[in-house]
Amino acid sequence: MKLLIDSFWRAGLYCLYPRVIGLSFLPLVLIVALSWGLGYLYWDSSVSWVRAVLDASAWLDVVWRWFEGVGLPNLKTVVAPLLVIFTVTPLVVVSSLLAVAFLMTPSLTRMVAERRFAGLQRKQGGSLWLGLWWTLGSLVLALLALVLTLPMWLVPPLALVLPAFIWGWLTYRVMAFDVLAEFASAQERATLLARHRMGFLSMGVVTGLMGAAPSLVWASGALFAAAFVFLVPLAIWIYTLVFAFSSLWFAHFGLSALQALRAEPDQARLDEVLLAMPPTPAHAPDQSDPTPSRGSSWLGKSTPPAGHSVTDVQARERP
Repeated sequence: MKLLIDSFWRAGLYCLYPRVIGLSFLPLVLIVALSWGLGYLYWDSSVSWVRAVLDASAWLDVVWRWFEGVGLPNLKTVVAPLLVIFTVTPLVVVSSLLAVAFLMTPSLTRMVAERRFAGLQRKQGGSLWLGLWWTLGSLVLALLALVLTLPMWLVPPLALVLPAFIWGWLTYRVMAFDVLAEFASAQERATLLARHRMGFLSMGVVTGLMGAAPSLVWASGALFAAAFVFLVPLAIWIYTLVFAFSSLWFAHFGLSALQALRAEPDQARLDEVLLAMPPTPAHAPDQSDPTPSRGSSWLGKSTPPAGHSVTDVQARERP
């Protein structure tokens, strides 16, 4: 817990660095350009298709008339854009996460290493292709969990917990691997992921909950159509900053844990060497020779060695 809190406030301070803020604009430009391009091509057709599906539903027609009766006649026109936005939001979140992971996380991890862990050896335990495979597999599992748990989102408590847990798990898998890929070996990475699994998962869930804030800004763009062009890039930039903070948090936590892990085998080998060293031997007489050496201490005993009398031995000891 101490390492978790220490890494948290350090990540928050690093987010104020101009270098971090500058790096956050690169994923922002990429995701905004992609969102605007897809919106230009498919927004009108998507909204029209969703509105047609809503109009074709008989039981929803009762709901619309009820809303008209309570003074909300235009709610029907807002629901279709909102549904499109809520459907697209997970894709934007995943795109922001992947963009930050590949465009920002390596640079942020090196910055943390240069400032706090200058002597940390880079063992290159993860290649680019392995990272892509790891990220793709984690993404498929997260989307599968998202689809399977959709019916549970109708329960109010689970609707808040399940998305945060799923996105948190995905964030922990992607960020932890990318942070440790350059500095840890494959064995060290596996050890750290197993030992600090709950810590990494907690960090991912917290950042997943933090991602709810830009979702509100993103959704409000449908309610305030005039500000939609400005609110959507703002929401994406907040997503980027949240995942940049996540990268820094994982970097501080992961590199500190890696440094502690590497200090353990050295101490363990030192302890093994010390335990294996025999104690300093006492100068004892040879048990195979019944005759003691000069200055031996058997004379303080009650009987001399076998086959010798006290007189004989005393005579031998005289110069």
